[in-house]
Amino acid sequence: MEIILTQDVPSLGYRGDIVKVKPGYARNFLIPQKMGMIADAANRKISAENLKQGVNRLAKQGKDAQALANLLNETTINIAVKTGASGKIFGSITTLQIAQALKEKGFDIDRRKIHLVEEIKTVGEFHASVDLHKEVKGTINLHITSEEAA
Repeated sequence: MEIILTQDVPSLGYRGDIVKVKPGYARNFLIPQKMGMIADAANRKISAENLKQGVNRLAKQGKDAQALANLLNETTINIAVKTGASGKIFGSITTLQIAQALKEKGFDIDRRKIHLVEEIKTVGEFHASVDLHKEVKGTINLHITSEEAA
């Protein structure tokens, strides 16, 4: 039985692929879970149109993400934290703190898209990467200071 996948299925295929599966697998799992639909002529035409529109949408999202990445690359985030006498931070800087600082600057970025290159436990200059799109990644410059100095 041929099925058009409506979402990515591990070890089977990606969204929009037409795959051949056993009828029981299609009837009992893929179709009830809304992971696929029967590949008849009408569904093939609908799937082709959805795929075409999806490509255009992804291209637009990629352009928007690139523009946002250019803005982020020029932005420096200042975070003031409590430190000890040696300049060591009590705890460490987390992606949640970075996301909140970005929100204050006007950028609404989910903390799960922010990745720290190294753990931040001292004051100084650091960098963090942001996944904005499949192909687009931005970089944030972080300036960590002591609350007493700020």
